[in-house]
Order: sequence, then C-alpha cells, then structure tokens
Amino acid sequence: MSHINWNINPEIVNIFGISIRYYGVLFGAGVLLCLYILRWIFENENIPSEKGEKLPLYLMIGALAGARLGHTLFYQASYYLSNPLEIFLPIQRTIEGGYRFSGFQGLASHGGAIGLIIAFIIYSKKAKLPMVRTMDLIAIVAPLGAFFVRLGNLMNSEIVGLPTSVPWAFVFQRNDSIPRHPAQLYEATAYLFTFLVLLFLYKAKKHTLKNGFYFGLSMIMIFIARFFIEFVKERHVAFEEHLALSMGQLLSIPFVLLGIGFIVFGYFGDKKLLSSKGDGLKEG
Repeated sequence: MSHINWNINPEIVNIFGISIRYYGVLFGAGVLLCLYILRWIFENENIPSEKGEKLPLYLMIGALAGARLGHTLFYQASYYLSNPLEIFLPIQRTIEGGYRFSGFQGLASHGGAIGLIIAFIIYSKKAKLPMVRTMDLIAIVAPLGAFFVRLGNLMNSEIVGLPTSVPWAFVFQRNDSIPRHPAQLYEATAYLFTFLVLLFLYKAKKHTLKNGFYFGLSMIMIFIARFFIEFVKERHVAFEEHLALSMGQLLSIPFVLLGIGFIVFGYFGDKKLLSSKGDGLKEG
C-alpha cells in the first residue's frame, strides 16, 4: 500500500553549536509575512504607522508566553508545578539533580490564543485604539501564522495522527514505521483556508463587516477545524486516554462559543447603532 515516507532532519544546519531548525525558520517567516500583511491592513484603515510599531512585540510575547503556559498548565501541570524553572527557561532537570539545556518542549495553541487576546487588550489600551476593531484586524492574519507553525511541526515530525490506511498516509520514520494521518497538514490547510476566507471578506466587505465579525469568524473556523482534526490525532498525554474528548477538543469548545458571541453581539450592536441613527434623522 502506498504511503509517504517522512524522514526530514529538523535541523537545517549547526554552526558552532548553534542549531538552525526548520521550525524556527518557518516561525520567523510566518511572523514577518503576517506583519507585512498587517501593515497593509493598518494603512487601509488609516491607522498611523507609529501606532503599530510596538504591536509585534506585544503579540510575540503574548503568543509565546500564552502557548508555553497553556502547555504546562493544560497538559503537564503536576510536573511543571514541581519544576517551575522549566516553564520559561529552556532547561530540564537531570536524574543527577542538575540541569541541562533542552530547548522549549511544548507549546499549546489554545494557550497561545489566550495570550494573543490578552496582548490585544493591553496593546489597544496603550495605543488608544478601539479594542474590538484591533482584534478584528489582527484576527485576519493570525491563522496565517498558525499555518506556518503547523508546517514547522511537520518538519519536526511531531503532533502526528493516528494509524491509517489512507493513500496519503505519512510514515514518520523518526517516530515509528506506522502509516499515520498527517494531522499537521490537515491543520495547516484549515488555517490557510481560514486566512484566505478572512482576507477575501475583508477586501470585499470591510465597510460592512465590523464589530468583532472577523475575530469571531476566525475563532469559529480555527477551533471547529481543531475540534474535528483531534479525532485523527494521537493524544498528547496519558491522562487524555481516559477522556471521551481530548484536551484539545475540550479547550476548543469555549473558543467556538466566544467566536459566536462576538459575531452575535457585533450584529446586534450594528442594528442598534443603525436604529439610533434612524431615530435621530426622524427627530431632525
């Protein structure tokens, strides 16, 4: 039976002990492309360039800190609460009681989403920009960043799917010799599709779709895709084996509901605004 043998070395090159890896290159490329598109969006919205100068820093810190905290609290809370230094330092305790450099192992997308939302709120207040509108604009490009992250996961042969006999199954030879669903590609495709839909809607309907629509739709599309793709993914940690739904699925539900809430309240907010304007015209 045909399948794809996947045995990419995650490390592109090692120079004097410094490892350049596909994950880091893809992550950096995703950030730069997102910022380029976001700058174009800000120009379209007539937002002064100086308003967005510190935005990348806020988003990077929010996403990375949230993703790291999300992994440590959602998936391995007992271990990291016993080893708090390992949460934000790239080290790991050895059997002998010392520490070794390990790099950061474990980032959770749900935690990253929470971190981004908090970063949105802080940035909007600091820059004195409408919070919901800022969240809308950034939500357009966020799925593109997630697309690059999942490509990085593919290059690392991590976040693999369950065994399968589908013709496009991948054998992640760095893990085992079993044909599996390429879950990373499923998610990457879903995120890229979400970005393209949001960008199309922004270009076609930017004057009519506001007040949380893009943020809400982004949350709905990303986390519905995540919910269903989890059915063909390996569980992250042992305790999930006893759950009817994986931790990723349980965490996706609130984000979908949040997205629906933003769209609904934005819709009724627009209707209320239009109604008040109409009343004002009649009174005049």
